[in-house]
Amino acid sequence: MEKNDLLKLRKRRKTKKPNFIRQDSHKKKEVKKRWRRPKGLQSKMRLCKRGYKKCPSQGYRSPSIIRGLHSTGLAPVIVCSKRNLEKISKNEGAIIAKSVGMKKRIELVNHAKEKGIIILNIKDLEKFLSDANKKLKEKKEKKEKKEKEKEEKTKKKEKVKPKKEEKLAEKLTEEEKKEQEKKEQDKLLTKK
Repeated sequence: MEKNDLLKLRKRRKTKKPNFIRQDSHKKKEVKKRWRRPKGLQSKMRLCKRGYKKCPSQGYRSPSIIRGLHSTGLAPVIVCSKRNLEKISKNEGAIIAKSVGMKKRIELVNHAKEKGIIILNIKDLEKFLSDANKKLKEKKEKKEKKEKEKEEKTKKKEKVKPKKEEKLAEKLTEEEKKEQEKKEQDKLLTKK
């Protein structure tokens, strides 16, 4: 069979595959849905009795030739940098890691576009690039706006501080005047 036929076959088989859930998870709320193998001695699910939930088995596997391939027929490779992108061959597709930031992601998409590499986790490259550039511009504008507001606040504080200092200086001068007057009075009193 050809690769494309096998991919279609896998897709058909996966539609019939049941959701494998843990024994009694549909009965008890505290038992989570994720799969755990039934280990009970009289467990009907472990014994694969009719009318009970199914257990995973080899019959549900996809054909070995296409096992692990993406639905496009390409082998997925996780990419974090340009160096990783250059290592990708024709029968592999790139998946940009989720830890990669927006700026670097844009660079990787542009580089992949030039090289003709298919990125599997981005459907429309043009739309993604336009949206990402818009987001970056908005973020930059917000940052500039915040910086301007901070500068204005610091300027206002600087303007307010001199007034306080002037008042303090005036108070000090008044206090100094009072002290001088007291000293003069003391001199007069001591002379007598």
